[in-house]
Amino acid sequence: MHCKRLCECAVMLPLLTSCGAQSTVDPSPAPAAPAEERGIPTFAADPSWPGLPAEWVLGQVSSVTVDSRDHVWVLHRPRTVPDEQQAAAAPPVLEFDESGAFVQAWGGPGGDYEWPANEHGIHVDYRGDVWVGGNGTAPESDDMLLKFTAAGELLFQVGRPGQSGGNEDTANLRRPAEAFAYEATDEVFVADGYGNRRVIVLDATTGAFKRMWGGFGNAPLDEPPETPGDDDQGPPQFGTVHGIEVSNDGHVYVADRNNGRIQVFTTDGVFTTQAFINPGADSALTAAGLAFSPDPEQQFMYVADQGNSHIHVVDRMTLEVLDSFGGNGEQPGDFQALHHIASDSHGNLYTAEAQRGQRAQKFTFTGMAPAGP
Repeated sequence: MHCKRLCECAVMLPLLTSCGAQSTVDPSPAPAAPAEERGIPTFAADPSWPGLPAEWVLGQVSSVTVDSRDHVWVLHRPRTVPDEQQAAAAPPVLEFDESGAFVQAWGGPGGDYEWPANEHGIHVDYRGDVWVGGNGTAPESDDMLLKFTAAGELLFQVGRPGQSGGNEDTANLRRPAEAFAYEATDEVFVADGYGNRRVIVLDATTGAFKRMWGGFGNAPLDEPPETPGDDDQGPPQFGTVHGIEVSNDGHVYVADRNNGRIQVFTTDGVFTTQAFINPGADSALTAAGLAFSPDPEQQFMYVADQGNSHIHVVDRMTLEVLDSFGGNGEQPGDFQALHHIASDSHGNLYTAEAQRGQRAQKFTFTGMAPAGP
């Protein structure tokens, strides 16, 4: 089911200083075996997944995440369900077990918290707690991040709707796209990227501000720079900070969606490298979401190409695109507005389709194919 390989370009840049502290992590990922020695992962779409209760319907599916038990959590937008089906709209947060059977659902306006106007990102952390953020603008901007127990009880909220003071504001976010909690430092790394242009790091237990940085580790700016930046390097600021993952070896991978690139940092915010994904494609929105393979070295990174309906299989160490699959369409295995992506301990992938797609899909890992030329 693999489509033709697509063009990629990795650009190495000098180390820049971030807005955080100096790094205590080796900025160079450890070497791994060449792709031709280990093959390339292959997948098959599972049209029977998930087992949504028959009485419910989904709106735009904005995000998906997998917990330590391989339970899959789906975040969707009930308010995008057509008026004639609103009574059947499922709650925004849904949990499915490893087999795809429905477990529970919760969330939405009306609780002891300020629920986002437009649900965007979900992440289940190493404790089993659930982080939810939004990118809505009306009636107020979603300038907050919520942390819940797995049962949907609020633990705390960072920020308030409509209160962001911009990139220098450390008390509020501004339409955050995604979050990732890193156990080694007990911190949550937030892609604060729809209203701001930064990664912001919070204490995962208290929500207290720790540090932040922009593209290349620069100080994030509220307004884009007057010049677009070097043609090879791209703009010095993030476009839309849309996805974020932290690897086992302590590197922060940021999906800079509107600039079509991935930037890599240490956990202290020191820039190490970047790669442009699928440059020259019809749509520049080529890096919307990220996920890693489950092996200890996390040899592969999967990149959701929102604008061109592909999943790119990337060598995590070199940022080389090894293969790509998927196309635009409604059939299982195709995509419409591929948004976020997640992986489980068996190597299976899960995708969320917002806007036109309005579905979650599972791609079962089927093995390793030889790496071709």
